[in-house]
Amino acid sequence: MTEKRIQAKAMRVNLLGGISDMTLWRYLNDEALNFPQPIYINRRRLWREGDVIAWLESQATKTPVAALVAA
Repeated sequence: MTEKRIQAKAMRVNLLGGISDMTLWRYLNDEALNFPQPIYINRRRLWREGDVIAWLESQATKTPVAALVAA
């Protein structure tokens, strides 16, 4: 069974809430975020949809830094 792969634009708009390409670049280059790395096929960046959804779910369970500072 193959997993669905999504292109950068579809991921930015549909899964990540309309972030810019620069924000996606920041996610990819920030090791602390542990954002899934793309697969390159014919010079196109593709992500495994399951990896991105798992990353989003892991981010939702983290405590925001602002809440820690305010406490």
